[in-house]
Amino acid sequence: MAQRAWVSMLFHNRKTQLLLVNSLTFGLEVCLAAGITYVPPLLLEVGVEEKFMTMVLGIGPVLGLVFVPLIGSASDHWHSSYGRRRPFIWMLCLGVLLSLFVIPHASSLASLFALNTRPLEIAFLILGIGLLDFCGQVCFTPLEALLSDLFQEPDNCRQAFSMYAFMISLGGCIGYLLPAIDWGGSFLAPYLGGQETCLFSLLAVIFLGCVLATLFVTEEAAAQADVLDGPALKDATPKPSPPACCSCQLSRSSCLLQARHMMQALRNLCTLVPRLHSLYCRIPKVIRRLFVAELCSWMALMTFMLFYTDFVGEGLYHGVPRAKPGTDARRHYDEGVRMGSLGLFLQCITSIFFSTIMDRMVKQFGTRAVYLASVVFFPMAAFVMCLSHSVIVVTVSAALTGFTFSALQILPYTLASLYHHEKQVFLHKYKSKEEEDAARLEKKSAFSKGHLSSQKLPYQNGHAGSLFSSSSSSSSPPAASSALCVSSSCDVSLMMMVGEPDSVAPGRGICLDLAILDSAFLLSQVVPSLFMGSIVQFTQSVTAYMVSAAGFGLVAIYFATKVVFDKSDMVKYSV
Repeated sequence: MAQRAWVSMLFHNRKTQLLLVNSLTFGLEVCLAAGITYVPPLLLEVGVEEKFMTMVLGIGPVLGLVFVPLIGSASDHWHSSYGRRRPFIWMLCLGVLLSLFVIPHASSLASLFALNTRPLEIAFLILGIGLLDFCGQVCFTPLEALLSDLFQEPDNCRQAFSMYAFMISLGGCIGYLLPAIDWGGSFLAPYLGGQETCLFSLLAVIFLGCVLATLFVTEEAAAQADVLDGPALKDATPKPSPPACCSCQLSRSSCLLQARHMMQALRNLCTLVPRLHSLYCRIPKVIRRLFVAELCSWMALMTFMLFYTDFVGEGLYHGVPRAKPGTDARRHYDEGVRMGSLGLFLQCITSIFFSTIMDRMVKQFGTRAVYLASVVFFPMAAFVMCLSHSVIVVTVSAALTGFTFSALQILPYTLASLYHHEKQVFLHKYKSKEEEDAARLEKKSAFSKGHLSSQKLPYQNGHAGSLFSSSSSSSSPPAASSALCVSSSCDVSLMMMVGEPDSVAPGRGICLDLAILDSAFLLSQVVPSLFMGSIVQFTQSVTAYMVSAAGFGLVAIYFATKVVFDKSDMVKYSV
């Protein structure tokens, strides 16, 4: 018993919970970095042209732009015994695991359905790539919301997202290194097959272990402090054992409760789109300002990251990507690509370093100073890369952009968590109708306590008195059913028989706002992919990549100065 209690205490430790959640962050980034790095050669091998290859790589971000807000809103309003976030995380992780199986076995799967396997092999490969990119990138949104739920205090939240950025950078390092290993000649080859099969099997094993770690995350404990859900459908306080006469009613009510949850889930899915439209029309100004600054910053960084290897190969090494293999031009280009990959690897190393000291930097200099410094630093590094012809100088500049990468992975999410942690200050204009009704009820109670005491309110003083509420939580609408048997041991079955009120549509949930920030990241991948090719073709120089990245960075500086960091900014910008 003592050993079991010790294990339980270990898993409920705050640092252990942080490590368990972020282990999935690590697994996701390893799969995305290794899988997406290895995908272009696979597409070219099966005969996909380069111009269509970039379109295939854009499937995941485009789908993410559509579904990330939907999943974020659905997660905010979800009710299940496994919490609000983990069901969505597990469903998306299932898609990642499926893609890790489909990609290396596309040819085998195609041979099962057709004699002419090449078109079907391409289709399976595109399906696997789109599934990996979409599920992998979208899964970060409920994962970030889970971190915000577990660590709500501003200092704890910043530490949590520092660990989150650390794990992303570490996963990127491992993911970039795995495809460089010759798995076909390793001891695993006789058991797993060739290079592709070995690599993706190893990724599946790593990722599955990271997913299993989330089974030990105590999400429900954090959900109890969340004010979005209002009163729980089940009683929070322990009830005495029901008498024998109520046992049948309780068993029937439990079945009715399960059926009702299913109907409520289907109803929520059907009404999700119109509800999203109404939520989008009421985006808080603080979130809108943060989104625009994030979009410009990520567009600058992604323009650099997506095309940096090509810039080094053609611009610094004067190679030609379309030259025949074995020629000097092609060899120079390949050397440049390898040096560019080294620069991105060093960027991950730098990001890991700054992720470990980000919390200390914020405590020393403040969130505003660190965020603005990271945004200002990037266009300076990009201009150095534009003007310098030294491989060492350019590589060092690329490595130092890890500071910006780390800051963008941490500070915007901690700001969004701060906005939701202090809703009365930053989101006071976006209360739900029920919160406004509760406020009016409290004002009225100051003048007519005697009148209110005669009304049948669900909990004492008209507030949700369950474990899920706090002093600032929103009140639930009066429910006749809960007033029928306030002290009866059969109140659960009576509430089910009479019919308890539907869950109110809450105000904005944090997962929706985190989804909006993640949409900025996804959109930043789509826009450069659409326009940068035409810009380089027009200028006849790959230096246009870095010039464009620097230009986006300058625009990002302006919008970063408009971000709300504290209460004084609310008055300064008239938000």
